[in-house]
Amino acid sequence: MTKFVLKNYNLKELKPFHVLLFVLGIFLIVSPIVMFIPKDGWNLGFGKVHFLTQNEFFNPIKQDKKDISGVVSKVDTSSIDRNDPLMRHKNGSNGDLGAASGGALSVESATSLALNDNGLANLHRFFEKLKDVSGSKKKMHILHYGDSQIEGDRMTAYIRQRIQNQFGGNGPGLIPAMNVYSTMTFKQTYSPNFVRYTCYGGAKLKNRKYGAMGSAARFSPELDSAGLANETSIKEAWIEIEPGRGAYSRAREFNNVKMYYNSCVKPCALKVYQNGALIHEDSLETDGKPHSVELTFPSTPGKLKYVFSAAVSPTISSFSLEGDYGVQVSNIGMRGSSGTIFGSMDQNLLGRMYSDLNTELVIMQFGGNSVPFFKDSSSVRNYTSYFKGQLNTIKKLRPTAAIIVIGPSDMSKLENGIFVTYPLLPYCIAQMKKVSLDAGAGYWDMYSAMGGFNSMPSWVEQGLAGKDYIHFGPKGASIISQLFFEAFAAEYAKWQQGITQ
Repeated sequence: MTKFVLKNYNLKELKPFHVLLFVLGIFLIVSPIVMFIPKDGWNLGFGKVHFLTQNEFFNPIKQDKKDISGVVSKVDTSSIDRNDPLMRHKNGSNGDLGAASGGALSVESATSLALNDNGLANLHRFFEKLKDVSGSKKKMHILHYGDSQIEGDRMTAYIRQRIQNQFGGNGPGLIPAMNVYSTMTFKQTYSPNFVRYTCYGGAKLKNRKYGAMGSAARFSPELDSAGLANETSIKEAWIEIEPGRGAYSRAREFNNVKMYYNSCVKPCALKVYQNGALIHEDSLETDGKPHSVELTFPSTPGKLKYVFSAAVSPTISSFSLEGDYGVQVSNIGMRGSSGTIFGSMDQNLLGRMYSDLNTELVIMQFGGNSVPFFKDSSSVRNYTSYFKGQLNTIKKLRPTAAIIVIGPSDMSKLENGIFVTYPLLPYCIAQMKKVSLDAGAGYWDMYSAMGGFNSMPSWVEQGLAGKDYIHFGPKGASIISQLFFEAFAAEYAKWQQGITQ
């Protein structure tokens, strides 16, 4: 048997003067570095070594905490309610889900949309269609594209609720074939053999037929003609969707469900189950062209499971969950994207979907992903010039649609122990505003709305933004979304009352 012997060691007791000597020793070692290190650090060949300068050592920089009380106080957070009352209709099966609650809109707002004459005319044409959409029982779509600042329906959820309450509409609109972002607006699960493809990162489709959301799903890869001839074994896959219990009230209720697909070149059987019961059987079109399968219900259907059986998968591009009429506002979050992706999608399919959806407003919320990588002013101008090209692409695909650009928020990076605004962010915002107006779009300055330079640390301190000093938290997203909606609504109210700029 092995014996373990524990020995007692007499540790020398540290006395106060020992601690003092240790601190003084560290001070003597550090002092020469502090006294003589250049402000920009020492270049040692392999890179620069930075250290506190003498001034920074004796007068450490303090975190700037901008007062944002004036910003937050402009928003009545008590009105941010996921359960705003709806105008209820018992006859949803008769095509009557989507009525507006209406109400007066104020011409006053804490912030405003920047518009030139061309942009104002485009927005007014949109308002002309918007005012009649519910009364005439028509449908129109607003597509909200953005980076990770909006993923999971952040920001869009509140904007949608306010627009649908005011102008009519139900449901979250387009949702991805495969959702990978956490969201309370809907629930979705899918079989493990489904693979997600996007135009902005990760696996990509060779034929670029993603559709309006820039993402799609397949349960078998794309094949050439030889591969198609050899593929005969039948595969089964499924996607299940249902309303989210935590969603805003308008998004929770829908009775029209549409599945968009394309590139179906082999027979594909479809079965749809509602809460476990088979309600629909179909065979998808095998001509490879874009198609949709639409189901309508007397009321919100609950859990829907789409089961596919085919040797070769079609491309499932999205679902749309809607009411009978009114405005659909779709959240299209593209994590990591700078918005310069519209040319990487099949233009014919994209234009066809914009038309099918009756898209009349496109909101473009990008820029934040490029900010950390700007080296100089020319790199900013290169990005914004390319971004302008994306706006022109949307105009070409959907000439009747108005466009509103939401610029990036304040973003902070750690510098000398404190968080500061990225140095080229204000210039990026100025350039994004310029190219947006040049393209006939409106521009909403989210950076200024939240307080401008070095405002993000205060949003983080008050629990309104995350510790990454980039993304809003749930309450912060609601506040900034309300500021945007009020600026949008003020433009509508001024148009309605005939008030000129």
